[in-house]
Amino acid sequence: MLHSRYILFTSILLLFATMIACTEGNTQNQSDEEWEQLFNGQNLDGWDLKITGYELNDNAYNTFRVEDGLLKVRYDEYDEFTGQFGHIFYDKPFSYYRLKVEYRFIGEQAPNGPAWALRNNGIMFHSQSAQSMELDQDFPASVEYQLLGGDGEEERSNGNICTPDTHVVLNGELITDHCTSSGGPTNHGEDWVTAELEVHGDRLARHIINGESVIEYTSPQLDSGQIISGGHFALQAESHPTDIRSVEILNLKGCTNEDDPNYKDYYVEHDEFACESS
Repeated sequence: MLHSRYILFTSILLLFATMIACTEGNTQNQSDEEWEQLFNGQNLDGWDLKITGYELNDNAYNTFRVEDGLLKVRYDEYDEFTGQFGHIFYDKPFSYYRLKVEYRFIGEQAPNGPAWALRNNGIMFHSQSAQSMELDQDFPASVEYQLLGGDGEEERSNGNICTPDTHVVLNGELITDHCTSSGGPTNHGEDWVTAELEVHGDRLARHIINGESVIEYTSPQLDSGQIISGGHFALQAESHPTDIRSVEILNLKGCTNEDDPNYKDYYVEHDEFACESS
């Protein structure tokens, strides 16, 4: 009788342990962040580029190139910079996501580059597509997460907001100034910097520099007042050489039904078509 009770007790313990392990495994699966690397380190597949005054995907003066596993913005084939602002767009739009870009400024600005563009670049998001830009259009209608490097002397806050043909709401106030300081850190030198952008449609945009949140705002909109809840994103070329070694995205829109196999606890927006049971 004692032997039978021991076997029964042991079996219950094993069953209980298995249930806990399965529960922990499911929780782990729900929490694993499925980041997608958008830059393959070999070529520009999946990207479209537009340079002011040039047709779509005309890579004038080899401005955008891939070398040594890096996406490089370069001006060594220019005689001088005369307003050839460039943007390289990922070819798929997003609305709810976290975007992580590792970049650094290097070398000297292109000859005749504007003073404000010294160590200046940006992530344009909720943007129009590259295909919809006019031939001589300098910047896409978008919200800009400004990437600004220090000049070695003065403080220059990084992670600012700029708004070409757009506005945003900051602390409850509609901001119509072109650029707004984030008060973020100054990044001097040529060290790698991690810029992270978190976007929840038109409800939230947050700029993060090296893990530090520096500014957040809501209601991105065109100058006309039309709210923008999604769009493309693009990386800039504004006359200063820049290296980019990683561009990753985490989709925050998916199945939010907790009982569904495709559920992730970090999703902030429901997509019924992402559910296995739909």
